[in-house]
Amino acid sequence: MKQNNKSEALYQKAIGLIPGGVSRNTVYHKPFPQYVAKASGCYVTDIDGSRRIDFANNMASLIHGHAHPAIVEAVTEQLKKGTAYTLATEAELSLAELLINRAESFEKIRFVNSGTEAVMAMIKASRAFTGKPKIAKAEGAYHGTYDFAEVSQTANPFNWGDIGSPNSVPVAFGTPQAVLDNVVVFPFNDIEHTLNILDTQADQIACVIIDPVPHRVGLLPATKAFVEALYAWTRRNNALLVFDEVVTFRVNFGGAQEKHTVKPDLTALGKIIGGGFPVGALAGRSDVMDVLDPSQSRLLFPHSGTFSANPMSMTAGRVAMELFDQKVVDALNALTTKAIVQLENAIRIADVPVSITGAGSMFRLHFRLSPPQTYREAYQRPAVAAVINELLDYLFYKEHIIMINTCACMFSTAITQKEVDRLSDALLNGFRFIKPKLEELYEQNISFP
Repeated sequence: MKQNNKSEALYQKAIGLIPGGVSRNTVYHKPFPQYVAKASGCYVTDIDGSRRIDFANNMASLIHGHAHPAIVEAVTEQLKKGTAYTLATEAELSLAELLINRAESFEKIRFVNSGTEAVMAMIKASRAFTGKPKIAKAEGAYHGTYDFAEVSQTANPFNWGDIGSPNSVPVAFGTPQAVLDNVVVFPFNDIEHTLNILDTQADQIACVIIDPVPHRVGLLPATKAFVEALYAWTRRNNALLVFDEVVTFRVNFGGAQEKHTVKPDLTALGKIIGGGFPVGALAGRSDVMDVLDPSQSRLLFPHSGTFSANPMSMTAGRVAMELFDQKVVDALNALTTKAIVQLENAIRIADVPVSITGAGSMFRLHFRLSPPQTYREAYQRPAVAAVINELLDYLFYKEHIIMINTCACMFSTAITQKEVDRLSDALLNGFRFIKPKLEELYEQNISFP
């Protein structure tokens, strides 16, 4: 493994300044993280000169890759005019109109600074509208770092409890019991268990929140039957059905919700709608969104943010989303489908127990003979996770490939067939590299369903 002296030196400085040497755990890596020198399109070059193909795209946020010329030009012009004001901007209206026209369920929208903020605002708006305190969320689903939203995102076999009544498991040490008591956890795509669980606290639940293709659950698309069952339940029980599409808005032109017959009352957005800049948004039904309206005689949800709807993010987001039109969405999804076919061929050639799940322009590899159907099936046991980390390290250092640390890819429009071929060749080599370790796990009776 190449020792990057400049990156190592910077990391030694960083650990004296920043806890763990990093400001987000995503980039933490042993023995030290790599530091970027520059990036363009789908390639990232670190400060020691290594150039890698980027299939992570800053955790799915860079739909057009790095430094797209049209986005760079637009934000450079805005930069000359200022980066933020205590005044409204026309840039906000342009992006708002564009997004509202993309999704049927979007009647009004408000911008924030991250996906976490968007989910937090969505939960608080749901409480304000319904007057009820609790939320319901899927076991294993990641919805950012708001303490209510993060409950049970890291549940494991030692604490997740019975499938018919999953435990509310804290992520951060010291999470108040009151937070756990106000989050109802259900198994994703399991209609019978979920409805039974929701029924026990129907008079307390403000919203049922789902990611329609939750990455941490296994990048498994929600079934139409599951979504429709949740929608019907919320209609019967004065609750809202709300979607977290911070990641999944890339799946179709109008987001993952485009393929569902029923529509969410509210949707949290982020990542690609900022064109590479910090962003989040809450969109949905006018009557629900009006809890945020400061012109009302009784304001139910006071809300602000110093950098919310700043013109840099709004300008970059508008250009990015204009470029991500129906034709481009379809082409990117088609390329991703072709990549999956090539990877499935590599899996067969290497003869390894790997399967693939995903939707649109994103997919995830699982070390199972058949794709998982639930979070509990997708859960990576420590021994398997260690092998996955070896594969990711091999790809990063030997093949110069960047993937998300769950062994997932989030494509950008900068990726071409050339890069897809490199990915499939690299993974074939990687599968062969880790195969002896997989065989050791077999010998230790660690099964691969």
